[in-house]
Amino acid sequence: MPRAADKQLDVLESPSLPNLQLVQAQPEPKEKQYLFRGTAPYRRASIALFLSGFATFSLLYCVQPLMPIFAADFHISPAASSLSLSLSTGFLAFAIFCAAAVSESFGRRSLMFASLLGAALCTIACSLVPSWHALLVIRALEGLLLGGVPAVAMAYLSEEIDPRGLGASMGLYIAGNAFGGMAGRVVTGTLAEFFSWRIALGTLGFLGLAAAVGFFLLLPASRNFTPRRGFDARFHLRAWIGHVSNPALPFLFAIGFLAMGTFVTVYNYIGFRLVLPPYSLNQTELGLIFTVYLFGIAASWIAGMLGDRIGHFVVLPAGIAMAAAGVAATLSSSLPLIILGIVLLTSGFFVAHSVASALVGRLARGTKGHASSLYLLSYYVGSSVAGSAGGYFWSADGWNAVVLFTLALLAVGMIAALVAARLSRR
Repeated sequence: MPRAADKQLDVLESPSLPNLQLVQAQPEPKEKQYLFRGTAPYRRASIALFLSGFATFSLLYCVQPLMPIFAADFHISPAASSLSLSLSTGFLAFAIFCAAAVSESFGRRSLMFASLLGAALCTIACSLVPSWHALLVIRALEGLLLGGVPAVAMAYLSEEIDPRGLGASMGLYIAGNAFGGMAGRVVTGTLAEFFSWRIALGTLGFLGLAAAVGFFLLLPASRNFTPRRGFDARFHLRAWIGHVSNPALPFLFAIGFLAMGTFVTVYNYIGFRLVLPPYSLNQTELGLIFTVYLFGIAASWIAGMLGDRIGHFVVLPAGIAMAAAGVAATLSSSLPLIILGIVLLTSGFFVAHSVASALVGRLARGTKGHASSLYLLSYYVGSSVAGSAGGYFWSADGWNAVVLFTLALLAVGMIAALVAARLSRR
């Protein structure tokens, strides 16, 4: 009479039970190893991503205050001088799509470090080039390289950070963006005034190098990401289509477009108003307006923590409402009230951007880099399209028309936030 163990073995080896054998052979699913808030690796990752945001946006926007100097030194028109920024942002928007696909094969950390290192070296090279066209070529290359950071950074945070602490971490990353955007404008403008634009760009390039090295040393390696072998165009296309088919995500992409479009439009044309009587501000005084980015830094961080505690879809419409209140306040003829309005707009924008970024990471189903790339594509297209369209409103009826245009954008953004909240609950 066979033993019980032999009977068990006969059952497992029986050809009539192939499915049972497959189940026995399958490995257990790998448990995600998140970085939890309050731990040293979480703090290191947050600081590293802050440095990446600082480097990206300081290197990207450092040429904005230098455009009048470029026009004088290279004997070009103001419109031509603006190519030093518009070429970079244009190639950045294109590169974001490519970066999301490339990072699926090469990894998050390595791609971000290579992008930051290359962009910093490009900025140093810009300080040395003898001709305008050479500077433009390098700036275009720099925008292409910087595309490897924003979408991939958001994907890294979404994959590696515990969802309960994602909002705070994402908020700190967006704060780094704000700080970099301010530093790139204020620092280079100040250095160029006292020394030269070449020294200003060279100094910022070396600061970018230091930030890139700090980023690489601090950021923990990915633990929840598995690179894909080869390049499968159909896989990437399916990933993008899948995110667009997600009910709530397209509305978050729209918020990125509308919020950034509002923010850039106000900053583009408020200077035209303030250089005229009765304000008659000079260029230095206008440049100091960029220091209100400090409020954006604080707002991003606070919004992230509040989103984790009381709900991201509670904080998101509050940020949009704050931005709308700020835009409306700029209708005042009082300069202090106009500055207060810019502060409210800046804070509300960074609240909305920080929370919307975190929500894209939370709601995306797999391939989070692709979802982030779609959000950032909408974000930068909003900057380009709405920022340019605002000029037509300024020419038509001055500041009143600009305010009506931007308030209409924010009204649509508020509707998108409420619809996205309802769809996410379903």
